[in-house]
Amino acid sequence: MERTTGYLALVHLREGREAAKVARAMTKTVRRVPSELVRSITWDQGREMAHHARFSVATGVAVYFCDPQSPWQRPTNENTNGLLRQYLPKGMDLSDLTRADLDAIAQSLNDRPRKRLGYMKPSERFAEFFASTD
Repeated sequence: MERTTGYLALVHLREGREAAKVARAMTKTVRRVPSELVRSITWDQGREMAHHARFSVATGVAVYFCDPQSPWQRPTNENTNGLLRQYLPKGMDLSDLTRADLDAIAQSLNDRPRKRLGYMKPSERFAEFFASTD
């Protein structure tokens, strides 16, 4: 979730959740988002980001880690997780999801108006952001 525009990009982990595979998948996803909007990533203490340095070197994006059991240090992540639970309930087998499934979920959330954006959709705010940088 990009904080300025609220734009969401989901990472497809079809290869698995091992650290090297997560770093590759995140690198691929981050490269799909304009670099002006990706300055850092906030992560919790999961083992899947053990190769965060490899990701940072490949993308130029810093990774910040929150303290254990401190969700208030990553409020955007927690809010996004709540929105995603509407589509992906806890306990759901995510291995059945395709890249297209995740793109459809992200598009649905990117087309949902948000109070914090003055009831604009993240997709509209995203487009507005780039219209102003031309």
